[in-house]
Amino acid sequence: MIKVGILGAAGYTGGELIRVLLGHPELKIVFAHSESNAGNSVCDIHEGLVGETDLCFTDEYDFANVDVVFFCFGHGKSEQFLKEHNIPENVKIIDLAQDFRVKPLSNSPQREENSIPPHGGIEKGSFIYGLPETHRESIRGAQCLANPGCFATCIQLAMLPALKAGIISGDIHVNGITGSTGAGQKPGATTHFSWRNDNISVYKTFTHQHLLEINQTVQELCPGYDGRVLFIPQRGCFARGIFVTAYAKCDLPLEEVQKIYAEYYKDAAFTHFVTKSPDMKQVVNTNKALVYVEKFEDQLLMISCIDNLLKGAVGQAVQNMNLMFGLDEKAGLQLKASAF
Repeated sequence: MIKVGILGAAGYTGGELIRVLLGHPELKIVFAHSESNAGNSVCDIHEGLVGETDLCFTDEYDFANVDVVFFCFGHGKSEQFLKEHNIPENVKIIDLAQDFRVKPLSNSPQREENSIPPHGGIEKGSFIYGLPETHRESIRGAQCLANPGCFATCIQLAMLPALKAGIISGDIHVNGITGSTGAGQKPGATTHFSWRNDNISVYKTFTHQHLLEINQTVQELCPGYDGRVLFIPQRGCFARGIFVTAYAKCDLPLEEVQKIYAEYYKDAAFTHFVTKSPDMKQVVNTNKALVYVEKFEDQLLMISCIDNLLKGAVGQAVQNMNLMFGLDEKAGLQLKASAF
């Protein structure tokens, strides 16, 4: 059995991770860390887990007795934690925050090759970017892994087959709408239910932080592409899910584009190319991504949808863990969509 530790276990991603891991056939949760909830039952905070576990939160770290640690911190805390704590070099790390997703430029004075400072038994352990559809073999050999962002996952899955094949040109125009759980558990001015319900708004237009990792992947896989990814994110009036529409210039007939997409995703465990425009409800509560394309004159429309807490966070992290430990990629992730 793989022994697991969870840091930041009281938030949305922590709760979803516990829910998924409780159904995983190959592992055991050793500790769920939360300083503010230490001693409390996990079910008192994540009430959907009543009857599923008797696990309690702890403020102690039992790194000596785990094989992998999931970091479910808010952004910016993972790097600081690794500067201050020793984790044995044999323990794998999966970070769900954005701290290690983007490699600094070669002339940057920041950490080298996305490495963490020397600590404990790990010395400059490079984090592998964990999008299975593009980095599967690198993930298999990873010791430290940076889980992709939710918008970044959905947007990349929509456009990477076309970019990789070189069939689109010019700028890619992207619109994406996300559920309120993407903003985390702590209520804020733009996340409180009474403000978000029956409402929609735009934020971080053309400047969303996930563009950094999207552009990094584009340059890695498609170095000749010189267009821009122009992204307008929106807050939706629903709890979970992401729905992305993107378009760009493409001269290839639709039938040829469909063949390219079907071939690109033929071996993907959870990403499915479909020939009917998808609904977000088909993926909510699953680790699936559905991808669809359509042509309008010389414009290629690319649509994708995911659950932001699963394929956009926890589910993808568990998928990556399965790859890192040589398990069935789908282990613990056979979840049914909330389609009705």
